[in-house]
Amino acid sequence: MAPANPKSGGPASSARDVFKLLTRGSNRKPAPASTAVLPSAGAKANPQLYHDEVRGHKRKRPSQDAEAPVAEELPVVDFFAPKQDEAKVDKKKPKRQPSPERKPVQLLSSDECRHVLKSHRIKVTLMYKPAEPQTVKKSKKKKSKVEDEFEELVAQSKKDEKKQLNPQPLESFSQLRSQYGLSRGVAENLVHQGFREPTEVQLGSLPTLLDPTVALQEESGLQDGVDFMAVAPTGSGKTISFLIAAINNITRRREKGGKHGLEAVIVAPTRELVHQIVNEGNKLVQGTGLKVAGMRRGTKPVIEEVDPPEDDPEDEDEGEAADSESDEDDAAPKQKKTTYADILVTTPGLLIKFLSKQKKTLSTVKDLILDEADVLLDPLFRDQTLSLWTSCTNPSLRLSFWSATMGSNIETLVTSTIQTRAKSLETTPKPLVRLVVGLKDTAVPNVTHKLLFTGNEAGKLLAIRSLIRPTAKDDIKIRLPFLVFTETIERATALHDELRYDIPVSAGGSGRIAALHSGLNDAARSAIVRKFRAGEIWLLITTDLLARGLDFRGVNGVVNYDVPTSAASYIHRSGRTGRAGREGGIAVTMWTHDDIPILKTVANVIVASERQAGMHKEEESAVPKWLLERLPDVSKEERKKLKKSGKRKTDHKITSTSGVERQKENNRKGAIEASKKRKKESKGEAVNEEWGGFDD
Repeated sequence: MAPANPKSGGPASSARDVFKLLTRGSNRKPAPASTAVLPSAGAKANPQLYHDEVRGHKRKRPSQDAEAPVAEELPVVDFFAPKQDEAKVDKKKPKRQPSPERKPVQLLSSDECRHVLKSHRIKVTLMYKPAEPQTVKKSKKKKSKVEDEFEELVAQSKKDEKKQLNPQPLESFSQLRSQYGLSRGVAENLVHQGFREPTEVQLGSLPTLLDPTVALQEESGLQDGVDFMAVAPTGSGKTISFLIAAINNITRRREKGGKHGLEAVIVAPTRELVHQIVNEGNKLVQGTGLKVAGMRRGTKPVIEEVDPPEDDPEDEDEGEAADSESDEDDAAPKQKKTTYADILVTTPGLLIKFLSKQKKTLSTVKDLILDEADVLLDPLFRDQTLSLWTSCTNPSLRLSFWSATMGSNIETLVTSTIQTRAKSLETTPKPLVRLVVGLKDTAVPNVTHKLLFTGNEAGKLLAIRSLIRPTAKDDIKIRLPFLVFTETIERATALHDELRYDIPVSAGGSGRIAALHSGLNDAARSAIVRKFRAGEIWLLITTDLLARGLDFRGVNGVVNYDVPTSAASYIHRSGRTGRAGREGGIAVTMWTHDDIPILKTVANVIVASERQAGMHKEEESAVPKWLLERLPDVSKEERKKLKKSGKRKTDHKITSTSGVERQKENNRKGAIEASKKRKKESKGEAVNEEWGGFDD
């Protein structure tokens, strides 16, 4: 009979002993457990989204790219790591890497440029170019009316036809100095920040912005630069692109001498985005003598040319912490602080209010940059933005417009405004170049999209709680941290009250959840954003206030608690994850029966984004074919209403309390209030009774 325990003897035991004997000298390690790829895991080596194979000969990269110094990877926030002791943190600054020297580089041919741009799905178009004066020969023959009409049609078709361009692509950040003359200080700062491989928008835009005569050699009339429009996915590096161009333009002009002054204005729709741009800009201008400042309440920007001011150590940090004093400024009025800046970042309302009070114009500004241009030129901000545009009276003004979504109506408005302004100033407008990365009006391809049917409002609460604390049976899982978007401030506040205690005390408790909306003061908003970036807050409930521009690189997912009311809103919300090409981000959209009339807008965006990512199998799609066919189309009138109001009227409340219990609670509160009112009235009659005079 075989022994019950194989350890006591037998063939199985002896086989194991022999195996141990033969392998005792080897250092065998267990295979590591497979971990999911998440955005919070760290930066991607190559931030580019598209690498399509295009037929044609391959061209080796220039030799200096291989010699370019490699900087250390930027640190990535670990949202679940314990806090480090400040005494143990090494505060030594890493040594700066030298920037590559200027070297002559062989330019690509037009065919090679076209192949590179096509492989990265970049399309560059000449939207508008002023007509060159031509000598017209008078014909002796009198043309018929039909011939005249035909010639007018041909001329109109040529005017409407937009020319495709093939600019020189940026293959490496080292080319910015060697080929396009970027200043040494900015080039060294880029190396220090770890920029090596350009993203698609940087690859296609920077050569044209820095030196269009080199990037577009086949085009004429570009010696004064171009106006630029970029439509690129969220998280693709648009901010760095327009900052490099603006800084380079100023440093070139400063090399020729002259006084300091405000030369570039960057306009953004929210304060949070303004702070982010200021922080990124200050990293790039270190050691260059330039200053990037954000406009806030209580500041007075200097908009005239002045002698270079001495550096103010108090102004070095112009980021989110700058708003901590804003409430004190409002409560106790004091003398406005003068702000000297070469590049001013602002919301449109603040700067227009200052200009109208001071009755001044921005005559020294030579670069006007609109970040999230489609929102700034939408009815909500349009009047303020156009007034700001008109205030820039310098004839050599350069314009650039940046967003992940840009409608044809915005493009038409931009073109017409450029021409109108040129006529009023009696100048020749610059050519307008548009760059589009990927397919317009689609979300980033590296994010997984999910539609989650919850039935009703109560189902949404159950679903969000299952996402916070998932089980093995759940189909959709999102690792914290993630963002939750609601339609209104009231709903964001109510959801925060419901979920406040859903994270255990051992994991940080209610301090790990926060709500951010425009109803909070500046100091509170800045503190919440700072804590979320630092990993102290894991679940951030917000409105569309944070849907645009903000770069939270460690966010693992986005939850649309309320269905977005437009395609652009969905694209920007889902773009808060999967930044800079990071894989593993998830965008979950909860929907109920009430959302059916507007759901197809979101479904169409998801389908288009999945096709762009190469997902063609129906079973892999987040939107089944039967659902897409049965969803009703959103009417034009409905889209206009949603665009105008930005929200839908709904009586549904976010609460886990039943309607009967809420009614009882309201009745109880009403009875208490009525009792208090009666007591006050009775006391008022006895004490404050009005004297009626003497009786007859």
